[in-house]
Amino acid sequence: MRRIGLLVMLMLLQGCSSVAYLHHSWQGQRDLLSRAQPLEEVLQNPATDPQLVKRLRQAQQIRAYASGHLQLPDNASYTRYADLPRPYALWNLFVAEPLSMDAVAHCYPFFGCIAYKGYFDQASAEEAAEHWREQGYEVYVAGIPAYSTLGWYDDPLLSSMLHWDDNYLAELLFHELAHQQFYVKDDTAFNESFASFVGQQGLREWRAEQGLAALPDDPRAQEREFVQLLLHAREQLLALYASAASDADKLAGKAAVFSQLRADYQRWRDARWQGTGPYDHWFAGELNNARLLPFGLYDQWIPAFAELYRTSGSWPAFYQAVERLGNLSDSERTAALLALLERGAERP
Repeated sequence: MRRIGLLVMLMLLQGCSSVAYLHHSWQGQRDLLSRAQPLEEVLQNPATDPQLVKRLRQAQQIRAYASGHLQLPDNASYTRYADLPRPYALWNLFVAEPLSMDAVAHCYPFFGCIAYKGYFDQASAEEAAEHWREQGYEVYVAGIPAYSTLGWYDDPLLSSMLHWDDNYLAELLFHELAHQQFYVKDDTAFNESFASFVGQQGLREWRAEQGLAALPDDPRAQEREFVQLLLHAREQLLALYASAASDADKLAGKAAVFSQLRADYQRWRDARWQGTGPYDHWFAGELNNARLLPFGLYDQWIPAFAELYRTSGSWPAFYQAVERLGNLSDSERTAALLALLERGAERP
């Protein structure tokens, strides 16, 4: 029954537009779960690398803090460890039309429509991307270190989650558990911004609990400057595509926007690093609509959730307020979030 349940879950979560994709998803999820071992078994194994033992013990503490202090789901998620033979858990494929900033959505029963499609190996993602490209669409494939089954199954810790420091691990665990806490169908920006806020605020409180120095107000200021460059280009493209210009003029304008984006990045990079910068690899690929799709989804409403948390007074009250927002209609939810943004911006 568990195998049948897993198959049904995969059909719902990943979709089954083709037998080949269903088989790929089934095999990938089954392989991932088969690699998961209870953390205590890994920790007690003499052959386990001491550095891995240290990271896993830290993960245990972070997991306990998530449920004990942040009031996130208290279940068996992240109490097992899976060593993956690849750098990422998934590769997400983003698809867009040449003159649109809307993602080609992939819709699943219960989970709603999502702006990407996940593959358990890069070759399959690239093959699917080529299929869309041949049909005239623009594509972008991005490696993803972790994903959530939204509580359908007990998600394990993955080796792909441990490539960075403990701050990253804590924020990532809080983020993924937040998806289990609350999820709205068909609203990727709401879901990801909510989870991102929980991750960031949870990290601040966890560090305080550990007696560690407070992080700067914006510990990723450099990253956010980079993202703002991309979001500015995205806004220009949105306006261009919505205009009455001919398709030929839109394509010419699009090329100009991406050319200006490269120039803006080079000026920003040279001012900060006098040459080679940490985001050069992103600009090494083709610039297109699909490549811009992920940006904005994860932080669009973070200030709104920050204001909601400030006025809620506790994590349980905050989650109740988030649920009330999630139960609104799309237009009502957007209006409420905009009001929270304005209220937060007016505070000194």
